[in-house]
Amino acid sequence: MTTYNRKDGHQYLPLAGYAVFFTVAYTRIGASVGALILFGSVQLTMIGTGLVRGERPRQIDWIGLALAAAGLLVFTLPGVTAPDLIGSALMAEAGICWGAYSLLGRRRRDPIGATAGNFLRASLVGAIFLGVWLRWLHVTPHGVLLAVASGSLASGVGYTLWYAVLPSLAAWRAAILQLIVPVLTALAATVLLHEPLSSRVIISTVLIIGGVALTTIKKRS
Repeated sequence: MTTYNRKDGHQYLPLAGYAVFFTVAYTRIGASVGALILFGSVQLTMIGTGLVRGERPRQIDWIGLALAAAGLLVFTLPGVTAPDLIGSALMAEAGICWGAYSLLGRRRRDPIGATAGNFLRASLVGAIFLGVWLRWLHVTPHGVLLAVASGSLASGVGYTLWYAVLPSLAAWRAAILQLIVPVLTALAATVLLHEPLSSRVIISTVLIIGGVALTTIKKRS
């Protein structure tokens, strides 16, 4: 049986902030520049916090980070246009919130209970946000069904698994691992949606996976 610790109730705030900022930002900027700003903000937040707390990556880890970052640039830059300033700022805030949520998750040992409690409380913030924005929204039953499936199933399961592995990861390594997400999304789109697998996706996949692999190599005794 899982439990939710009231002392950790503040963890829902960065999760709610991420959801709200992310949603509003993507009404003002494109997908490519949004991904670049989001993941860049996450990296700066988590790696910077890890360094302040005394984590010291090896030289090979920095090389791995550089490779993974280059892969992200290859993946996103071709679709980037001059971004809206407000939308960019909102997406940067979303990245900071997600980085903070991930850092808080490293202290938890009950991923299911933590995720359930965080989602429940964050949904209250989402309901308030929805009420404020309702006049500008176009809602359909099919859209609501997809949103529920995305939030409760895909996101809920994914966040639970993420919270399960976070305690065993340094902050900077957890940040780098998240760069795999856009590549996995593109590969899934190729398999499930039959989207073409471009050379750009292949190159970015090789760079990101290669960079992540370097950061997981154990130091020789």
